[in-house]
Amino acid sequence: MLVLATIIWGLSFVVMKNTVEVIPPALLIGVRFLCASVLLCLVFVKRVRATFCRDMVVKGLVLGTLLFLAYWFQTIGVANTTPGKNAFITATYVVIVPFGWWIVARRRPGIHNIVAAVLCIAGIGLVSLDSDLSANFGDMMTLVGAVWFAVHIIFVAKFSEGRDMVVLTMYQFLAMGVWGLLIGFAIEPLPDLSVLSSDFLWDMVYLVVFASCAALLFQNVAQAHVPPSQASLLLSLEAVFGVLFSVLIYGEQISIRLIVGFVLVFVAIVVSEAFPENRKSLQEK
Repeated sequence: MLVLATIIWGLSFVVMKNTVEVIPPALLIGVRFLCASVLLCLVFVKRVRATFCRDMVVKGLVLGTLLFLAYWFQTIGVANTTPGKNAFITATYVVIVPFGWWIVARRRPGIHNIVAAVLCIAGIGLVSLDSDLSANFGDMMTLVGAVWFAVHIIFVAKFSEGRDMVVLTMYQFLAMGVWGLLIGFAIEPLPDLSVLSSDFLWDMVYLVVFASCAALLFQNVAQAHVPPSQASLLLSLEAVFGVLFSVLIYGEQISIRLIVGFVLVFVAIVVSEAFPENRKSLQEK
């Protein structure tokens, strides 16, 4: 489920690059996730009613606020850089998660987590930094978004136990939609409706149905059964697919550095998956 989510999100980087040229970042997130929350609520209305309580609503709003911040900075980033660089820089959260989980759960990361994280960040650096090690505004905003993605992953792991993740995801989407519309109408220019096209509408359908409802639902459900450090490294495949689709569709140029970056990310995932300690943690969880 986690890998399938990364494929869907990989394509969404190119789709977001197109849509953010029509509608500004916060408003895009607001419309996207408000529609996604309504869709989930309609499909799972019985489960929403059965599990409705203050605890579910509060935790969903907390997670939704964290995820809104992550997507907001990421979307600002993709508007100012290429989809491929946006995808790879976003994946830097794999370095943060094991250490953040150490603070929250008092579970020290193993040496294989550290090795995997170093390999992964090295691969990300090869494709995200220029030859003079400089990064533009879009890259920096994407990096801030990556920090918020890491915080969100940690809190999902903390809040998921014993709760209906479908309903929790719906509340997250609702919070993201509300935050997006509030901030968008407050500080962003209104989009020119005359430039809306059928292509834009299909892009929004993809973002709402697949990149929001399906993929994030896959992530939240899967994370209830996968340790955070392992989940974060599997989710880093999003960067690989993001660059792949950016090359195939957006026309981003591929290079030897990019290929080496792919290899390092895959090696990092193999290192994380190959150790018995991770399999034991998964069985215990």
